[in-house]
Amino acid sequence: MQRIFLFVATNMAVLVVLGLVTSILGIDRGSQTGLLVMALIMGFGGSTISLLLSKTMAIRSMGVRLINQPSNQDEAWIVDTVRKFSDKAGIQMPDVGIYDGPANAFATGARKNAALVAVSTGLLQSMTHEEIEAVIGHEVAHVANGDMVTMTLIQGVMNTFVIYISRVVGGIVDSFLRGNNNNDNQGGVGIGYFVTVFVMDMLLGVLAAIIVAWFSRQREFRADAGAAHMMGQAGSMQRALARLGGINTQDLPKGLASMGISGAVGALFSSHPPLETRIAALQQLEQQPRS
Repeated sequence: MQRIFLFVATNMAVLVVLGLVTSILGIDRGSQTGLLVMALIMGFGGSTISLLLSKTMAIRSMGVRLINQPSNQDEAWIVDTVRKFSDKAGIQMPDVGIYDGPANAFATGARKNAALVAVSTGLLQSMTHEEIEAVIGHEVAHVANGDMVTMTLIQGVMNTFVIYISRVVGGIVDSFLRGNNNNDNQGGVGIGYFVTVFVMDMLLGVLAAIIVAWFSRQREFRADAGAAHMMGQAGSMQRALARLGGINTQDLPKGLASMGISGAVGALFSSHPPLETRIAALQQLEQQPRS
């Protein structure tokens, strides 16, 4: 719940702060076209910057140690496994890293041919090679599917929606409260505008977070299926997910949570479906006739 609260609170805080700044400066009080342009710039600006910095921030925030030259057999095996899956997926070899922490893994990067795949020491200590291989395949599938860019675009669209709609509604409410009389505040707005924008930013921000989380959950099914396809069977991915269900897994920071192998489950704001649901989807995949 703490991660979910921080996820929602952070997104709302960004929208509220940007909204107040633009409202005070009068940037958002021009034509509807100007308002839409401003909303697009604000909506996609933050998510795009986050995407471009995602790999650098992941390395720093998670303490990822890049494997430039494997120092032991385990590191060599991890690199070889990532290379095997990236070749099968038709993407360039991602950077590979290890970080200290409970069982988890993630993939990130601004482009599928310049990505990072990292696994935790807890994952390496808690799973068999076959299960770790499935987890790595899942992360490489995220990269091959272009999920980082997709989530950035979805987040940008949602941010734009929040910014634009809240200011349109704010203008309507403010005009109504002032009786459509602008003579007392020529060219400006009243307190009703600021209050309405603030409230709408929060309410629509929550709705946007729910929609983004729903899209994130759909990506997980695709990544699971991608790992199963590259391995030629779904059993390893099922066993890896089942083992994760009994492991004290780590919650990743907000910017990486949607790219990890595990996450909070059973909530509208969860970036991952319940592990049981993912296992059931893989079982159904196994039952489908192969072409």
